[in-house]
Amino acid sequence: MNDLDMLVAAWCRTGWTLLLVFTAAVLVVAALRKPLRKAFGAERAFLLWLLPALAMPASLLPHVAATTTSLPPIVLSISSLPGALAIAGAGASDWRVWMAALWLAGVVAALLLAAYAQRRYRKKLCGAAAYGVEATRWPVVRANDALAGPALVGSWRPQIVVPFDFDARFDSDERALILAHETMHARRRDGWWCLLAQIVAAIFWFHPLAWWALPALRHDQELACDAGVLREHRGKRRSYGNAMLKTQSAALALPVGCAWSRRHPLTERIAMLKQTQPGKVRRLGGAAFMVVIIPFGIGVVYAASAPVALSTAGSSTADAGEYQLGMKVESVDGNDSRARIRRLTVAMCQATGKAMRVSFVSLAMETIVTPLRDNHVRIAATIFDADGHKIAQPVLIGALGDPLRITMEGTNTRPRYTLEVTPVAGCPARTAKSRQ
Repeated sequence: MNDLDMLVAAWCRTGWTLLLVFTAAVLVVAALRKPLRKAFGAERAFLLWLLPALAMPASLLPHVAATTTSLPPIVLSISSLPGALAIAGAGASDWRVWMAALWLAGVVAALLLAAYAQRRYRKKLCGAAAYGVEATRWPVVRANDALAGPALVGSWRPQIVVPFDFDARFDSDERALILAHETMHARRRDGWWCLLAQIVAAIFWFHPLAWWALPALRHDQELACDAGVLREHRGKRRSYGNAMLKTQSAALALPVGCAWSRRHPLTERIAMLKQTQPGKVRRLGGAAFMVVIIPFGIGVVYAASAPVALSTAGSSTADAGEYQLGMKVESVDGNDSRARIRRLTVAMCQATGKAMRVSFVSLAMETIVTPLRDNHVRIAATIFDADGHKIAQPVLIGALGDPLRITMEGTNTRPRYTLEVTPVAGCPARTAKSRQ
């Protein structure tokens, strides 16, 4: 294989890690979002969404002290090789390539659908005129359609959109509260939150939790914005509720932006207006809780993603510090019916971290074995030709007992080789010989 195999192997490693972290983080958010909203208010509860947003990149940070690479049991990683050398892990790489292609197609499709929905909403704003409002640093425009807005549209250069009949439908207090609501979205950079959520949903398009998390985040975002407006405009609950009831749900989806959409249950937002808003002490308590729980969760993810070598404490050298590499070698010299085929079987025992070399006709291979967790090992090999020149440096990672295959295509002057390496803990060959 070629560089494509290296990309697929990296996709497997990174994708598996991110999938586990995303699932765990979203489940934590799902369990805590409502209790935290009740205890500390919607503004503090919304901060819980920082956990999946920060935990995923934290799981990919390098671990300086690590000396080995840890992978899930189902993942086989193989490095790229120069020239015509091809590597395969027990014939399993083909399905990984197809899975990677399917995933990539799903990501592209999800992003294109979101871009189409965004462009469709933007088309509704063609011909929108500036709406003169003071005390806001974000542009406010009035659409030519009564169904467009109120909304905050975009992330990089967001603008506030109000419907065509904004002045006729709402009184002065209601208009001020609606503009305060959309301005609160802009102040909180909620457009960036929506963009990030849309990208994550596209990456995990196959995951049901991704499509639950997207509307859940948008809903919590609206509740947090409502709470912020009510905190700054005390005594305006009735006017705020009337503005909600008069606002029509958006007919079109707005992936990057914040609209009064059917995705945000109006009944829960109206019910929140009747609740007593948390005081300063509860809000400070919520902030303190988030300062503790979010870094703690990120630390757990970072620690769990650290490579862990197999422990050799309490084990004999033959069981933990030594491995047997069972090698089956087949060389084919020539391509016609008169091709000469040679087969050789070798069992080589070597200590952890020490290099051993074995020769096969006109080929030699030097290996170093490093233990990983979950009964996996890393075999760093160096292949030499008959003149002692280094021609390849494959790296095999797999479970004990699983065969790992290396294939090197032949040339006019060099036969084709197929090497199958099966790592086993200890040295069964030596043990069997000593018993005879």
